[in-house]
Amino acid sequence: MEIVCLDLEGVLIPEIWIGFAEKTGIEALKATTRDIPVYDDLMKQRLAILREHGFGLSDIEAVIAEMKPMEGAREFIDWLRERFQVVILSDTFYEFSAPLIKQLGWPTLFCHRLDVTSSGEIVDYKLRQADPKRQSIKAFHSLNYRCIAAGDSYNDVTMLSEAEAGILFKAPQNVIDEFPQYPAVETYHDLKQEIIKASNRDISL
Repeated sequence: MEIVCLDLEGVLIPEIWIGFAEKTGIEALKATTRDIPVYDDLMKQRLAILREHGFGLSDIEAVIAEMKPMEGAREFIDWLRERFQVVILSDTFYEFSAPLIKQLGWPTLFCHRLDVTSSGEIVDYKLRQADPKRQSIKAFHSLNYRCIAAGDSYNDVTMLSEAEAGILFKAPQNVIDEFPQYPAVETYHDLKQEIIKASNRDISL
């Protein structure tokens, strides 16, 4: 039995924080795990910026409402779900992701939650668990699933290393250079081919 595990932002949907940064003009909010590998450092920076500028959940939700999955993402997910069990492992938050997950046909998503006040201020975040992507792969292994994983950032590397096969998708050059052991592809067609190659079953395009 095989499960394909995918990152969400940068793989299936645009980076939400980058979209919000472009809307607000705050350059520092464009930082992602491609730039700051330690997720806690990244989130502390983001929350401090939100407090400084007085932005709350509703401001981010307004930007998300205008976003769409990456071109071809829905067709790719539909193709994948016909052939594999699929789980999205993300460091986003359920409060952000629902409108975009709906557009992808509601694939299974494991992510985190935000701590939001009644006035809509984002005061903290609650991780599902430490190193959640790697731990999810370990849990699937305990259920006798073989795992194929794809992601684009530093926070995906532990997931890729724990899986039987790891693939970089649309990763920045610094990540590709630092982790040459993973095949790096740029299109969903090529990602399909890498997944097929990694599978222990006879899968066709």
